Amino acid sequence: MAIEVKAKKDCCKDKPRCRKCPVTLKRLADAGLAERVDKRTYRVTTQLSKKDLKAARSPRKAGAR
Repeated sequence: MAIEVKAKKDCCKDKPRCRKCPVTLKRLADAGLAERVDKRTYRVTTQLSKKDLKAARSPRKAGAR
């Protein structure tokens, strides 16, 4: 099961980034937790954990230490 999320048009560059930020959704897609449907729509898996979302929203690149 997946949830479709429409990304915001522009990134606001807040820290941490918001959940509908295009950067956050792209990071989730790169991690294999979301799938890009069209230009601004992503299909996010329901298996997304709070830890995964927090890593994608963080100011540093997801997965980098």
